[in-house]
Amino acid sequence: MKIRSIVFLPLLLLLAGCVTPTGPAQAPVASRPAPAPRPTVRKQSVAPSFLPRVMIIVDEKSLGTIATAEVEAMAVKKLIAQNVPVVDQDMVRANIARSRQMLIAAGDNRGAAALGTQFGADIVLIGEAVAKPSARRISDTNLRSYQAVATLRAVRTDNSATLAAASEDVTVVGLEDVSGSAKALRGAGEKALDSLLPDMLSKWTPGGDPGAGAFPHRVELTVGGVDQLWKLKALRDSLRGRPSDVRGVAQRSYTAGVAEFSMESALPPEELAEALVLSPPDGLKLQVLDIGGGRIQARAVAP
Repeated sequence: MKIRSIVFLPLLLLLAGCVTPTGPAQAPVASRPAPAPRPTVRKQSVAPSFLPRVMIIVDEKSLGTIATAEVEAMAVKKLIAQNVPVVDQDMVRANIARSRQMLIAAGDNRGAAALGTQFGADIVLIGEAVAKPSARRISDTNLRSYQAVATLRAVRTDNSATLAAASEDVTVVGLEDVSGSAKALRGAGEKALDSLLPDMLSKWTPGGDPGAGAFPHRVELTVGGVDQLWKLKALRDSLRGRPSDVRGVAQRSYTAGVAEFSMESALPPEELAEALVLSPPDGLKLQVLDIGGGRIQARAVAP
């Protein structure tokens, strides 16, 4: 009997291992699909070609009477950081110094717009900034408080409309008059600019119409060899006689036979240069010397 048990025991164990469960098979657990990556939302920004050209005229006085340029320098830095083109401030100061009446005329919107148009600006940033020290020093110290007020506004040159305005004041404590006044001017100017510039750019529409996208390229044209006024007139009339190619043609300067123009172009600079060469102004022939960075340098010669 013991022998039979020993013989049948392995057989029973083998059969038990081969038996499969009769219950329903469990369905595999479906894995959840991986969540789709969320699209990155990018803030829409104005293309550099559509940004306005800004001219800055700020009457700044340190210690109430000393002319300075703290706010102007800060405005230029902030605008360049946003790829906004700025009129050459050295050229502005040199031309305004010739006629004090130009600066006086810029006191109202129409005067500012007229002045900005002469330099090819789309917007004139105009205002005043003054810093003055307190009459007395802080008791028992050599410190003095300095207060500055900056009042700025942005004016379109095509319709003299005010796009944005800001006025801010700051009081700081300083040990020395020059540095204290400069610090106060920078503080007031920064607050005013931080308030004004975003508002100005958000309200800017190139050319004031929805079709401004047809002229996406800002081009600056410099032409030498314009040694007579009839040549200057012929060149200017030729540019303004191309409404399908360019618009907003502004003569920025004319010195020693060199004329500078700025404009908005429907063509890239290289194609505009080709068009000017193939159909030059009456009585002239243009030679292109250099093209790059939105600039065309050319020379007018006899045909």
